[in-house]
Amino acid sequence: MTDAPAPRPRPGSELRAGHADREAVAERLREAAGDGRIDLEELDERLEKAFAAKTYGELEALVADLPGQDAAGLAPSAQEPLALRTVAGDIRQDGHWVVPERVTAKTTLGRIVIDFTRAECRHREVRLELDAGMGEIRVVVPRGWTVRAEGVTSGMGSVRNRATEPPVPGMPVLRISGGSKVGTIVVRHPYRWPGRRSRD
Repeated sequence: MTDAPAPRPRPGSELRAGHADREAVAERLREAAGDGRIDLEELDERLEKAFAAKTYGELEALVADLPGQDAAGLAPSAQEPLALRTVAGDIRQDGHWVVPERVTAKTTLGRIVIDFTRAECRHREVRLELDAGMGEIRVVVPRGWTVRAEGVTSGMGSVRNRATEPPVPGMPVLRISGGSKVGTIVVRHPYRWPGRRSRD
């Protein structure tokens, strides 16, 4: 009799967890102790592991035997897609934001900037659908991410992928589709020196 294969980790479980994620699991454990599902000794053990956890997988293991939402709502799979739309104005999606599995950006004459540098991404793959029209879309991708253009088209415009540094295993994969009619699409890494202006 052969051993059953080990279960594959859930996508995203190896990604790094943050302070808010650890505290959410800790609160769930405290509620479980209050309901009598785990005793105080086990609560102390699990809390110690929760605050020392580095990945979502480690946190999920601590609440896997408790009823309720999967891992206290960590890495939601049904997160709403992000849609960015402008006719002639400017849109910037930057700073800290939570990346859904699907992002769409469409501009007619305006400019859209999507900066993933400080974003929180809990997914192994993110789909980015672009429609530049006669406008401009710029995408800033952290070093280590994989960028894959899938069926990206260009009419009289231009599409340039400058995020070509070697990927880091375990980092997210950005799958880009769509294209430009007369406009411009540029994908690049963040500049190494603050204050540097784009030459694109």
